[in-house]
This record gives sequence, C-alpha cells and structure tokens, in this order.
Amino acid sequence: MKIHDIFSKRQKRSRGDVPDVYQYEHIPDELRVQVVQIIGSLRARVSEQYVSRYHRIPQSLYNMTHNILCSEYGRSSLGNRSDSGDSGVVHFFINTTKVEEAIDVIEVSMNVMEDFIRSHSFDAQESMDSAIEVLNHRFREHGVGYQYESGKIIRVDSELIHAEVVKPALSLLADPMYAGANDEFLNAHAHYRARRNKECMNECLKAFESCLKVICDKRGWAYKDAATAKDLVDIVLDKGLIPRFMESPFNGFKSALIGVATLRNKRSGHGQGGKIVEVPESMATYALHLTASNILLLARADKEMK
Repeated sequence: MKIHDIFSKRQKRSRGDVPDVYQYEHIPDELRVQVVQIIGSLRARVSEQYVSRYHRIPQSLYNMTHNILCSEYGRSSLGNRSDSGDSGVVHFFINTTKVEEAIDVIEVSMNVMEDFIRSHSFDAQESMDSAIEVLNHRFREHGVGYQYESGKIIRVDSELIHAEVVKPALSLLADPMYAGANDEFLNAHAHYRARRNKECMNECLKAFESCLKVICDKRGWAYKDAATAKDLVDIVLDKGLIPRFMESPFNGFKSALIGVATLRNKRSGHGQGGKIVEVPESMATYALHLTASNILLLARADKEMK
C-alpha cells in the first residue's frame, strides 16, 4: 500500500495543523480505518500466494486473530456480535473505546501475518515490511505515540530518540545471541506502555545486564554468578571493550553506564516498606532510553573490537 501526499495533507502542514506531540489516550477513527485497510491489503496479497499454491482459501488466516484475542480475553466472541473472523475483529477494533484493546488488535493481527508468512515460506517479506512501514507512518501522521517494532507495539516518546537510539538497539538485539536481552527490553516497553513503571525499570536492568553477560560469555571473560551491573561494567572496561581513556573526557561515563542499575536499586529494586513507592513516568522514560543507549554502545563496541 502506497502513501500519497495529497493536497489536503500539504495544506494542513502549511497551516501547522499537524500534531507535534505524541498522545497515547485516543486512537482516531481515521487511523482505525487506515489500519483495517493496511492489514486487509496485506492479507489479500498473502492469500493470493496461498491460493496459488494450495488452490483453496486460507480460512485459518481469517480466524486466527479473532481466536487469539478471544482466548486471551476469556471470551467466546469479541463484543456482542456472534460473528467471528475478520468481521468480528474489525467491528471490535472500530468500536472499542479502550486504547489497549485497539493496540492488542493491531499487534496480534500483524503477528499473525508475520507467523503465517514465515510458516508457509511465502515470498512476501517485502509486502510485510511495506505494511509495517505504512502502519508506523500512519501512527506518526496522527500523532499517536506507538510503533510496531520487532513483533511488538512499543510506545514512542521522542521520534528522534526512537529513530537514532531505540530502533537501532532493537535491530542489534534481533541477533539470536541477544535473545534474552531482546525479550527483556521488549518486556520493558510493554510495562512502559501499560504504565507499570517499576516493572519497566526492572526489565531495563535485566536487559542491560543480559547484554553485558552475552558479550562476556562470547569473549570468555569470567564473571561471578552474582555479578551486578557494576561488576560487569568493570569487567568490560578492564578488558578494553570500552577504552579507559573515555572515562575522563566524558566525566562520569562509567556512572552513566550503570545509571539504570542505580535508578532501579533506589526506586524499585528493594522493599518499599509501609509506603508505596511511586516511580514517575519521567524516570521510567529516562531508564528506557538510557538502557537503549547503553545496549547500542556495548553491542557496537563488541562488533568493532578485534
């Protein structure tokens, strides 16, 4: 599906009638319709390949999203309608007032398509990539702060940080050797999206530590089972993964690397006593972006190291 820069869009930009700040509380009706069109177009292209190969319509493809959502929600059908498959999912998606449910539909629908293409070895990755690109463009176009990356819908707070830090970090973590760190980093995004800020910070630390351990294991650098983030950072500094001379010019470089661990330990990693410890969203945002920056630095340094 191609994106067209039509006259009305150009006029809106010229008047400044475009969102310059992301919001997360509302999925516009226009965006919902566009999402239905994106997924429908992708499914049609994949169905053509299926029919060409098997000479029948892939009925399961049209019911998977509905069945997955019903199973996870503990329902026999979506909404008050008895229909299933595409019509039930579309009706539910267009009408639900809960943003998280609308996001669920998008994420599961895209997952189903990716899994179906992969399992049948269809030559449709280009179509899948195009659909993801258009979907993410539509999110940005409507000022809705979500993107589909690495099989998950993640929350985006700054397009610059996302493009320059988070997305490259996710790309590096897609390497199978970083599977654990990738899973933890995506879990951090899931908690962040749901505003579970403590859990987000805990998963950030896990992802950071996992990345350090992967690099140490790969290079045969020994560490204790109970090694903390600080211990692991000391090891990679001692081994020259990160040059020692960088500590002085950047004044606190080492502290920045272990910043996530410090935040987590002080705000969410220990018992909170009789008073509930609230972790503000701003701190979770910082932890998430700092984690992405640290992972990006470590993974790239590992690739560059002889």
